[in-house]
Amino acid sequence: MNTILILGAGKSATFLIDYLAESCERKNRRLILADLNLDTVNHKLHGRRYTTGEQLDLEDGTRRKSLLSQANVVISMLPAAMHPMIARDCIELEKHFFSASYESDFLREMRPEIERKDLFFLNECGLDPGIDHMSAMKIIDDAKAKGEEILSFRSYCGGLLAPESEDNPWKYKFTWNPRNVVLAGQATARYIQTGELKYVPYHQLFRRTETISFRGLGDFDGYPNRDSLSYRTVYGLEDIPTMIRGTLRRAGYCKAWDVFVQLGMTDDSFQMKMPDDATLKQFLNAFLPFHSQLSVEEKLAEVIPELDFPTFEKLQWLGFFENRKLPITKGTPAQLLQAILEIDWKLQPEDKDMIVMKHLFEIQTTEGIKKVSSSLVSFGQDSVYTAMAKTVGLPLAIAVDLFLDGKIPLTGLHVPILPELYNPILAELEKWGIGFEETVTF
Repeated sequence: MNTILILGAGKSATFLIDYLAESCERKNRRLILADLNLDTVNHKLHGRRYTTGEQLDLEDGTRRKSLLSQANVVISMLPAAMHPMIARDCIELEKHFFSASYESDFLREMRPEIERKDLFFLNECGLDPGIDHMSAMKIIDDAKAKGEEILSFRSYCGGLLAPESEDNPWKYKFTWNPRNVVLAGQATARYIQTGELKYVPYHQLFRRTETISFRGLGDFDGYPNRDSLSYRTVYGLEDIPTMIRGTLRRAGYCKAWDVFVQLGMTDDSFQMKMPDDATLKQFLNAFLPFHSQLSVEEKLAEVIPELDFPTFEKLQWLGFFENRKLPITKGTPAQLLQAILEIDWKLQPEDKDMIVMKHLFEIQTTEGIKKVSSSLVSFGQDSVYTAMAKTVGLPLAIAVDLFLDGKIPLTGLHVPILPELYNPILAELEKWGIGFEETVTF
């Protein structure tokens, strides 16, 4: 009997757990779900047959390895920083390893040992990275098979609110790790456009946006991700003149977020200590120059000349011009800002989220330059069965299921850019309503 071990029972694991638990009942497999919080584990498993819940402190190496030794396949839904420890255990215990996180330098260094032991390690098999790779490679490989040349590839993805849940001026709430949202973009973004290398430092990032539109949903701000250049090699497009990968937010979000960036309120490098009774207004004022006559609002308008009413409204809605008490008074500016946002951007039980992804290709064909637009839109059911959990967890669950069925005849270290991986996974995702709408123009 094959045994699957899932490490981590967080928000993004819901669909993964359900899919694999159901497959275990049909295919005589066993599922072990381990997390620090046993109540969360039991809640996610619902007492289903062929499933076992375990409490696990990852620092307990003996207990950790004991659980891993029971599995054929290990899925890590843990924070990316913990993956090297789990991957090292998997190599030592000769277990196959799956994750939705980026392939790390550590894993690349371990590639020879992974190959020598005939293990299958699959990373970047979630949403972004994951579905973006698979859907893009399907178009790229199809074009190459026809002898066509890809001139431009721009790809954007965002986790946002469904329109009916956009009940604040930011049109945003946390559907993913809040800390990652607050610290987003702090590494210089790199991409290539019409043959010119572009580098966008953090203080310019949220000003260097592109408008991306979706039929029936309107406009979004797209800003470049950290490193688009390395993906030229990943996608086999080493000489492509334009390659941009980016993140999507609702139109107007980036201009307002840029206020925090310009003031230094997203800085995570130094500690603040505000008075115990400090307010959000005082927190904002701490980043503004002293002036004996001007109000906080007037000083902000002087420091941020491009401050317009929609941006002001977003800051006002969060309470930055009121005497609302700061939820925490000690920590880095980014930590204080995150604590504020976690109150106002908390996903409510009835809220529905939305995933939007768009690939934009320009392809040289014998008939001229073909423009391909490939769009994915996925809506969540509620604050538990989210579109984010669905699009992160299902690709990984499907990959594990296919692997255990013997339908992925691969070993070594991989991301899902091969037809043997992306074709069956995308086909199964279609059955779950996760598919792309494609338009072609010349």
